Amino acid sequence: MMTTTVGVEEEYMLVEPGTGRLVPRAEKVRAAVGLEPFVTAGEVQPELLQAQIEVATPVCGTVDEVGGHLLRLRHAVAGAAEAHGCRIMASGTPPLRAALPVPVTDRARYRALQQQAPQLVAEQLVNGMHVHVAVPNRSVGVRVLNRIRVWLPLLAAMSANSPLWEGHDTGFASWRTVVFGRWPVSGVPPRFADDSDYDARVRRLLAAGVIGDTGQLYWQARLSEKYPTVEIRCLDVQLRTDEAVMFAGLLRALVDTARRETADGIEEPDPDPELMDAAMWQAARYGLSGDLIDPGGERGRAQDAVYKLLAHVGPALEESGDSHKVTSLVHRLLQTGTGAERQRHTLAAHGLDALITMIIGAGDAP
Repeated sequence: MMTTTVGVEEEYMLVEPGTGRLVPRAEKVRAAVGLEPFVTAGEVQPELLQAQIEVATPVCGTVDEVGGHLLRLRHAVAGAAEAHGCRIMASGTPPLRAALPVPVTDRARYRALQQQAPQLVAEQLVNGMHVHVAVPNRSVGVRVLNRIRVWLPLLAAMSANSPLWEGHDTGFASWRTVVFGRWPVSGVPPRFADDSDYDARVRRLLAAGVIGDTGQLYWQARLSEKYPTVEIRCLDVQLRTDEAVMFAGLLRALVDTARRETADGIEEPDPDPELMDAAMWQAARYGLSGDLIDPGGERGRAQDAVYKLLAHVGPALEESGDSHKVTSLVHRLLQTGTGAERQRHTLAAHGLDALITMIIGAGDAP
């Protein structure tokens, strides 16, 4: 199989350096980043709320490319933020809210969302990491979606990095997952018969008027409407760029494995939808610090589920040359814990100010 390309989007919060409270300076920061000679148009984008900003890597052939671009973009945005008296925070949720409600970015689509669901928009202070993996066409993309969907809860658990909300511990490892799950079309995507079925379902949702465009398909994995990719959206943004690299490698291998299984005629998994919902809730609640429901529907240790994933994608990781790097980073994750666990440890040991300093500082780490 030819090398599969991959791209990554990351979302960050803008916060005051002293207090850690959100500040609505995204447009100023974006304008400042745009003056950087090593940042191209389209790599830094607005988000729903004016205290958020998004970066997008170019199409990458290797995970090392992904890491290099993410580090470059994080440093560029961080420098622009400092120039306007704020810092970037790579956490799925901010430990603290803003002193005042954060304004919506002045775009027609975002204003329409606010009119549709004002409280949900006000609380949409969440940062994700989206991984785009190339597929040859939409037909193959749907076959991939049907196969990777059973792994999305485990991936959400591994990426959990949003335990705090409004200054307190939510009890969830990924509160971002819960916040996103309140929209009309969200959660684990259904199983589709084929690409025509996918498109027909989307048309019916649009016709029903409950979503205004395909951007409101908040499934945790979907076909991209902009690129020839499958877009996996179940991940919290990561504290460190090397953790983002780990997920880029894992997800590329997962997509490659799904394509190979399709070519080999292996039957697609088809678990009960309520079991998938329960598995995602369990993942959001505990991350890797409790039992999970694995892709086979069995409850067991989170570590065992991670090893099953590594075994599942192992041949694809070997083929891409990512095996050593990705497996080493996964083993480090199991040893040091998710971002949520590290946030909680810092909060318990050193307090909220130290936690905010840790999150801001982690964004500078490779």
